[in-house]
Amino acid sequence: MFTGLILGMGRIEAAEARGSETRFRIRALFDLHDIELGESIAVNGVCLTVETFGDHWFTCYASRETLSVTSLGGLRPGGTVNLERALALGERFGGHMVAGHVDCLAEVAEVRPAGESKIYRLTFDAAHGRYVIPKGSVALDGISLTVNACAPTWLEVNIIPETQRVTTISGWSPGTKVNMETDVIGKYVERMVQPWTGGGDAAGGGTSGGITMEFLRKNGF
Repeated sequence: MFTGLILGMGRIEAAEARGSETRFRIRALFDLHDIELGESIAVNGVCLTVETFGDHWFTCYASRETLSVTSLGGLRPGGTVNLERALALGERFGGHMVAGHVDCLAEVAEVRPAGESKIYRLTFDAAHGRYVIPKGSVALDGISLTVNACAPTWLEVNIIPETQRVTTISGWSPGTKVNMETDVIGKYVERMVQPWTGGGDAAGGGTSGGITMEFLRKNGF
């Protein structure tokens, strides 16, 4: 699990394509120490596994499935990416719960100034709109951000100067495709209540008639 608090940026040193798969060599542009074989590192919000490593660099493999649903297939040597190591037990939790499993690609539609900040509007497929709520959390290229405003097919986020400085977001412009992961809690809640909202058969004596006040009273709410 990740938090969406980017440790720093990395540079793509190699992108070795093997058919529909790619192996990347990434050098951290910050003090990335004590790398471990098999650990998880989020690259632009995509959870990848360390295969080999050295002093401030590591290699990782992206499968056909990963490349088909993320922007990693467009990475080229010299490009930069956001990096975050998996959260260790007992560490400070400063962002939100990020799984590193991308839901879709969002596209930057507009960038406008707001004092020292910048407001980015991004569009995405309407199928994911129900998981995006005002003042909720979203991960864009691995960055934990708060949704300022949204609709079924777009959202807006306010990017402060520090975030612009330490992430790749300063290079976003209209047309840029970014990895988007919506709040995992909302997806779990939706799946759990499906038996009572017409999305499946209720287990343990549930009902497919929807969640009503009577249903809540009978179940102790």
